[in-house]
Amino acid sequence: MLKMKAACECCSAPLSLAGQAFICSYENTFCPACAEQFRQVCPTCQGNLVPRPSRRSSPTEVAKSGFKAKLEEILP
Repeated sequence: MLKMKAACECCSAPLSLAGQAFICSYENTFCPACAEQFRQVCPTCQGNLVPRPSRRSSPTEVAKSGFKAKLEEILP
C-alpha cells in the first residue's frame, strides 16, 4: 500500500490525504511548489515526480465490506 506522507520532504509543508502532492517510485513526497522547483525530477533518486493519488480517508476508516466483514461477523 502506498504510504501517504503528511509533509513535503523538502520544505515540510503539510500535505493532506486529498490534497495535491508529487511522488517518485521510491515514494519520496513533495508539495506542488517543490516539485515544480525540481522540474518534476526527484532530488533524491533522480526519478520522475508524478501526481500522488488522493485518498478521502485513512485506510482504517474505510467501511468494512466483503469477505473481511463476513469473517468479523462470524468469528468472535
